[in-house]
This record gives sequence, C-alpha cells and structure tokens, in this order.
Amino acid sequence: MTVVLETKNLVKKFGGFTATNDVSLKVERGARQALIGPNGAGKTTLINLLTGVLEPTGGSVWLEGEDITRLPSHQRVRRGIVRTFQINQLFAELTPLQSLALTVSNQLGISRRFWQPLGRDARVAERCDTLLRQFHLDDVMDVQVAHLAYGKRRQLEIATALACSPRVLLLDEPVAGVPEGERQEIFDIVNALPADVTVLLIEHDMDLVFNFARTVSVLVNGALFAEGPVQAIANDPRVKSVYLGEGTPHG
Repeated sequence: MTVVLETKNLVKKFGGFTATNDVSLKVERGARQALIGPNGAGKTTLINLLTGVLEPTGGSVWLEGEDITRLPSHQRVRRGIVRTFQINQLFAELTPLQSLALTVSNQLGISRRFWQPLGRDARVAERCDTLLRQFHLDDVMDVQVAHLAYGKRRQLEIATALACSPRVLLLDEPVAGVPEGERQEIFDIVNALPADVTVLLIEHDMDLVFNFARTVSVLVNGALFAEGPVQAIANDPRVKSVYLGEGTPHG
C-alpha cells in the first residue's frame, strides 16, 4: 500500500505545554483509519497540524511524498486534504442545494458565475444531484440549513467536503451532538464513502469507530500510544485501561 499522508516526529507546544509529542503517523491510500483517545489527548491539535491551521513546533507533514509542512490551509485543500469540523461550519441561510452548488462551482473554477441559475451549467447540476442523493439530502435540498435537523446538517457537511474532491478526508467527530435516532444514517453514509477517498476519522463514538475503521491509532497525552488493526486495538488491555474502560465490549 502507498502512504498518502504522513507525519514525522510532529511536535506542537503551547508555551510549556506539549499538545502533540513526537507523533509519527502513516495513513495509506484508501485507508479507513480512526484516531481515538481520551479528552485532551491532542486529536484536534493533530488535525489542525495536518490541515495547516497550526504550524508545528517541530517535525513535518507529508502528502504523497511531498513536504507540505509550511503550506497554508487553502493550498492543502487544493492538493486534496479536506476536513469536517466538530461544530459544523455551514451557512445557515443557504439551502443544501445552494451550499453544494457553491462548493462545486468553486471546485470547477466557475464560482464567479454562481449568480447564474444552477441549470446554466450542467456539470454543477449533475454533481449536486449526485451528492444530494448520495447523502440522503434530496428531500430537504430546498430547506434552509438553519431549519434542518442536526443530523442532516452533519450529512450536508460531509457532502460539502466530498464536493471538494478530496484525496484525504478528515472527519472530525461526524456524529458529535447528533441525537441517537439520527446516527445510523450517518453511519451508513460514512461506510459508503468512495473507496478511492482515504479517510481518517476522529471520533469518540466507539460504535462508529469499530464499525468503520480497519486501522486504529490511539493518542494519549499527545503521543501515539498504540496502533494496529481494529480488533487488536479493541482487545488491547493497555488501550482498555486508558480509554475504552476495562470490561467494555466492542467488536
């Protein structure tokens, strides 16, 4: 397998506090990899380093063999690293159709013509139609985001990220805040993501982690504590003691 995304000895310090401590992580092409750890483990800091929101104190970030450590966030998006957020970043006044049309138009380099009716460009209309159906949003495509159920907003955020044609998709707690009854639809959508998109999932919901991931990386106190196939991590007594909880069944 080819390594798509890699960190080498990545360190991030805030004053005297080390949030990310010498993390060397590899994500292979087509991976379904989860990043887990207790609160304060450094997961969000690591994602911010991967996406260029933060600059590392030491170490480096590599995309397909190229050092991107100093690239700003928008250039990383153009090169294929796209993320979602714990708290959705959608425009409340837009509809799902408008949100996706704006993203797709920008991706195609025609965003300056977004004021024109959507149907003017068949490529935008076709891509939006595909994404709306794929993410179960076609029945609410004309409803303002502000009026959508929270689970639907999460689905739209993932759809918008996929509209950016990512090579690597970073899903930051996609079911955070989603009511129990709305989670299964997101589980299904995440599991159905295109096989050619490499996915790194950051999540506290162990049902999603163990249902989705093939590889799991565990962060503790900013350092890579354990890594391996999902079942090996689920049964690792060290991981259970620091995170999953002794006696907690997962499988």
